[in-house]
Amino acid sequence: MAPTFPVALGDINTTGQEKGKGVDEFCWVEKLARTLFLWKIEVHDQKERVYEMRRWNEALVTNMLPEHVARHFLGSKKRDEELYSQTYDEIGVMFASLPNFADFYTEESINNGGIECLRFLNEIISDFDSLLDNPKFRVITKIKTIGSTYMAASGVTPDVNTNGYASSNKEDKSDRERWQHLADLADFALAMKDTLTNINNQSFNNFMLRIGMNKGGVLAGVIGARKPHYDIWGNTVNVASRMESTGVMGNIQVVEETQVILREYGFRFVRRGPIFVKGKGELLTFFLKGREKPATFPNGPPVTLPHQVEDSS
Repeated sequence: MAPTFPVALGDINTTGQEKGKGVDEFCWVEKLARTLFLWKIEVHDQKERVYEMRRWNEALVTNMLPEHVARHFLGSKKRDEELYSQTYDEIGVMFASLPNFADFYTEESINNGGIECLRFLNEIISDFDSLLDNPKFRVITKIKTIGSTYMAASGVTPDVNTNGYASSNKEDKSDRERWQHLADLADFALAMKDTLTNINNQSFNNFMLRIGMNKGGVLAGVIGARKPHYDIWGNTVNVASRMESTGVMGNIQVVEETQVILREYGFRFVRRGPIFVKGKGELLTFFLKGREKPATFPNGPPVTLPHQVEDSS
């Protein structure tokens, strides 16, 4: 028979309680540490999601609005009802349409109810948009598309309107420096024509652009709360639109004042003559055909553009 040892009952209870208390405290501390660790991970993930969402929102606003306008809305504590507007004295405006796209568009089953036509138009517009990624077109701002008409402007981007020149003040620049952005817009219009020619060659189509350009003052602003839209208004815009609608397919039509300025940059023109413009009467207009010489851009090498004119009158 195994020997027995007298042990006090109080000693047994005290020892068990102390051990149990120590185990409970250890478990509680470990549980708390795990909870804090998981909480820190969750907070970090939430911060990452907030940061990513903010980046997406900023990218969305920048895609909807010109960069300098997007910065105004993202960087200021403005009231929702506050109106953004800006006046400009020397702006270039261009409208470029595809008049024969209406003949191409059909909702027959062969085109999947018109979806294939819309997909092709999207490819054309997207190729025009891609031209804006070229540094030499950094002063060009796409305003909007209206059906198959592409609207763009030059000179509405204050931070890049120096075109590489040292001074950004209009009073300190020569006429040639001041209107460099208009020459860039004309080069952009010619580049759009070349882009469309390449598209036609690859797709066996015969789309043609009808382009109108003008220069002058405009009022720019953002309208709308749910889907804000940046737009420009004024007589300059109206005349540019009339130059497109009264133009001839395959040509870039301008009024005499615009022709005088662009001629100094080496652009070649053919005189069309007086035409009647609704609300304006008769205006003397010209067709811009190309350049006499390669385009030059400040602080950079000459850029050879494939716009040469063989003859003019």
